[in-house]
Parts: sequence; structure tokens; C-alpha cells
Amino acid sequence: MNQPRSFRTEAVVIRHADWGEADRILTLFTREQGKLRVLAKGARKVLSRKAGHLEPFTRVTLQLARGRDLPIVTQVETLDAYLPLRDDLLKVGYAAYVLELIDRLTYDEEGNTFSLFRLLTETLERIASEADGWLAVRYYEMRLLDFLGFRPKLFECANCGRPVEPRDQYFSPGVGGVICPQCGMGLPGLWNVDVETLKYLRHFQRSSYAEAVRARPNAEARKKIEALMQAYFTYLLERELNTPGFLKRVRT
Repeated sequence: MNQPRSFRTEAVVIRHADWGEADRILTLFTREQGKLRVLAKGARKVLSRKAGHLEPFTRVTLQLARGRDLPIVTQVETLDAYLPLRDDLLKVGYAAYVLELIDRLTYDEEGNTFSLFRLLTETLERIASEADGWLAVRYYEMRLLDFLGFRPKLFECANCGRPVEPRDQYFSPGVGGVICPQCGMGLPGLWNVDVETLKYLRHFQRSSYAEAVRARPNAEARKKIEALMQAYFTYLLERELNTPGFLKRVRT
């Protein structure tokens, strides 16, 4: 069965790269096909009608024509530019982190990605509209791990299966969860995780967003939660993330 020569899709622009003298290659996260690379011809020209619609963090609908190598953008319309993001460097950092995670953790044209697309757009909307985007990002991390099959075990020891008691524990990135003090004694490669940090991680994992945002971790707890989550993603990706460094510079 022949594929149609053109198709329409809804997407979030993740990033773009210059191509040739006036074109751009865009990396999108689409509702139907997941991550997709497309070619926007003439997008770098001063009078291009497409350019303003194709910036990162923008949610768009596109008409795409099948090209020899990449689909070609023939029409584009902005659905949401998440404008409040662009006036706040911290919000920019959060949005960039959200996009970097989905870019690094997914493959091109995986399909069946509606839930991921919805999570992405809801998270960008929350970061843009709420005074503090920190909780939106933490909730996004937990849901992303769920959808991609990396859900960490936080309620029972990932080694022996016993329920986790309210005391300091270990976390094993290799096993993907909490290791109790008895199992973790003397084992290499484990991270310490204190009671408060684990309490919040469990809350984010089992709650709806409306419930999750009731959490009120203090500055020290936030730092520990964020550090553990970013370290876990770095372990899964086997490489450093770029955006945490930007976030750190913005805050200081």
C-alpha cells in the first residue's frame, strides 16, 4: 500500500540545525510518530513565513511532503508558543531540560507515542503558566520513566523485595531502585538516599499531578531530589546531560 505523498501532524519543536545556505533541519516530537526529523526549506531567509513558527519550545501543526530523505515542511501553524517561557531564564532552562530528556531517551519514528506527547505538552504548559516549574519537572521525570519502562522501585527493596522501612536507604542505578541497608551493606556503586528524599520521590511516583503539587520540599530537599533524578538519567543515558549545567548557572 502506497503512503500518501503528504501528511499532517502535530508536534513540539525540540531543536533545529542549519542546513545548506538557507534551510533548517528540525527535530520534532510528534503526536503520532514520536521523534521525527524534517527539512524546512528557506527557513533561515529573512522573509521566511515559516521561521517564527519553528523555534524550540513551540507546539505546531505541520503539513509535510515526503521527500527523498526527510519530510519537507510545506505549511506550519503555531498552536502554542508558551510565551511566558521566553521571558524567564529559569523557565527556559526547565523547558530545555524537558526537551533534552525526551530527545535523548527516544528513537526516531517509534510511533504509539500519544501519552508521551501529552505529557510533554502538559509539562511545557505547566512550566509556562505556574510560578514555580520545579514540581512540574519532577513530575515529568517520574512519568517519563514510567512510559519508557524505567520505573524505579521505591516501595520495596529492589534486591530482596522487602517493604522499604522509614529510614535512610541506598539507591542502585544498575538495578533501578532502592536497596535496603541490609542488602546494600558494603556493595559498590550504590547512592545514599535519605528518608525525606525517598518520601518525595514516592509521592511523585504514585500521585496525580494535582496531588503531586501539594508537596512542599525545602531548598535542601529539592537539591537532593533533583541531583538524584539527574544522576539516574545520566546513568541510563551513559552520558552527561547538557541542561543541568545551564540551570545551575542561571540559579547562581
